[in-house]
Amino acid sequence: MGCATCSNKIDGVPNGCKSNGSCGNGGCSKLTTFNWLANMALPANTEIFNCVEVRFKNGRKEFFINADQFSLYEGDIVKVEATTGYDVGVVCLTGELVRLQMQKKNIFLQKADLKKIHRKANENDVDKWLEGRAKETEAMLNARAVANELRLKMKISDVEYQGDLSKAVFYYTADERVDFRDLIRKLADTFKVRIEMKQIGARQEAGRLGGIGSCGRELCCSTWLTDFRSVSTSAARYQQLSLNPTKLAGQCGKLKCCLNFELDTYVDELKKFPDTKLKLKTKKGNAFFQKMDIFANKMWYSYQDEPYEFIEMTLDRVKEVIAINKKEEKVDSLKDFSTVLVEEKPDYENVVGQDDLTRFDKQMKQKKRRPKKKSGNKSGQGQSQQGGNNKQAQNKDNQNTGERKGPSAKKKPFKKRRPNNRNKPNKDAQSKPTE
Repeated sequence: MGCATCSNKIDGVPNGCKSNGSCGNGGCSKLTTFNWLANMALPANTEIFNCVEVRFKNGRKEFFINADQFSLYEGDIVKVEATTGYDVGVVCLTGELVRLQMQKKNIFLQKADLKKIHRKANENDVDKWLEGRAKETEAMLNARAVANELRLKMKISDVEYQGDLSKAVFYYTADERVDFRDLIRKLADTFKVRIEMKQIGARQEAGRLGGIGSCGRELCCSTWLTDFRSVSTSAARYQQLSLNPTKLAGQCGKLKCCLNFELDTYVDELKKFPDTKLKLKTKKGNAFFQKMDIFANKMWYSYQDEPYEFIEMTLDRVKEVIAINKKEEKVDSLKDFSTVLVEEKPDYENVVGQDDLTRFDKQMKQKKRRPKKKSGNKSGQGQSQQGGNNKQAQNKDNQNTGERKGPSAKKKPFKKRRPNNRNKPNKDAQSKPTE
């Protein structure tokens, strides 16, 4: 994660503040709230609300009173009052929206004893605060090692140091009650600070650590979801989902919170459909319900004798058959009410054969070689190209002699002429000397 105020590495990748509070605009923090009342002018003779919301590590937020009327803006690092000592945090919300957030969480100024903001943090406060953030990972690993030595059935997931480094809060999850008195003594001797153990649930742990869900986005509990409602398996049944725990469970091991997001829509749509236990009576037999498509308004039925043959019907057709059965009448067959699917042929044609999977397995046929033409044919062709006077003379001779010459007549084989060596000099005669 990175924002506009995060510094970049040499390769251009943003470092990200890692929820340490060094992000100027709060874009890298968890459970951010958009201040949509920031640019709205207040009515006349009204003062700015004197409470602000301060964010600490991960998603921990608290409200503080700005008694001294400091000019605070979102992203300012402030020094606030703590139970013992002081703490350092980042202002994440100011103005009238803080009043609405307090009302949403049932926090009222008359009843609640809110802590005060001392001042803006100076350089020494910020250095000590960052020093504590650097120690948290090592402290968590050492605490896990000590818990394993003591054989405690608990999982330490996060550590948070106070701004003045006087206290460290260890967050853990456990299925059973754990006696961690010996663990606190050893941790206090090791880190020389006051130790506080705080138990959280599996969903709160996932919200603090964060991660990427199966949808490819950040976890809802670490970005915007603040209240964790109970999720039951009936939510998956209403949405026609398979009861597979590996797919329905999130990173916390519980059912995904997003199963409740669209549950109301599915419940409203299911009111249009008839009871799935109702059988459709036909002359061929009773048909049983198999499945449905809620948003396409389709249902599938099958006969008891043919359980694997599903008959697709629209919702209106199903209601029509049910209305006929209420009159104690039976239809001939459900296929008369089914929807026929017509497969559309593609527009293209397999001209080149690119759709044939075995097109590379075919062997190329060898081309037949044409027989070479004899030299006699060439001479015959030359003779046929002569004038028509010779043909007339041959026809007259054939009539006189009574011989019949035509295409059926055999031609005499062509004899090659011997080379004429009369004009060539004799090699033997040249080689002999003259007498």
